[in-house]
Amino acid sequence: MRAVASRRPTRAELEAARDKLVPDVIADDLELLFVGINPSLYSAALGQHFARPGNRFWPALHGAGFTPRLWSPPEQANLVEQGIGITNVVARATARADELSRDELVQGMQRLTALAEQHRIVHIAFLGITAYRTGCDRQQAVIGPQAERIGNAAVSVLPNPSGLNAHYQLADHIALLKALRQRIRGSRARACGVACTGPAKGDRR
Repeated sequence: MRAVASRRPTRAELEAARDKLVPDVIADDLELLFVGINPSLYSAALGQHFARPGNRFWPALHGAGFTPRLWSPPEQANLVEQGIGITNVVARATARADELSRDELVQGMQRLTALAEQHRIVHIAFLGITAYRTGCDRQQAVIGPQAERIGNAAVSVLPNPSGLNAHYQLADHIALLKALRQRIRGSRARACGVACTGPAKGDRR
């Protein structure tokens, strides 16, 4: 089955999309929640995350094995069936991420903490290290797993998948997502091991 095609928003729709919100893809007990910086005008006009052509999110997600085939932005709701969700640090759409203030990023992290706790998220992956450094006041943070937790969720930071990010190509995004998938599998196996080797039913020690 081919990916569902996305339409292109008109110029008027893009102008009207400023400060609009894109609904979260969210459910309880998700194994992984991707966190973008904030929606682009393109995404807000369509109501779909990572919707701009050239964004590497969807191809990288499939390349790393998170989806059974290449999905397109209109199919974002299907992610929940894979235990995956999407939100943003800042909800409002802008033409550029540098239009966001530091206060917005800090407040967005507070909202994210509440969201992670409410929905019992297991892992969080930020897609953009600058927003993470600013919002969490972790100026020395680097790409990869982080020591801190948000709510009870383990935290990783990945590069922004925008096609404008010339520092990382599709193969780089796929490799980093594969490493994230392995970490998730490892933590799942460890959790299963604890459950399987814990006190037997009825053992009250």
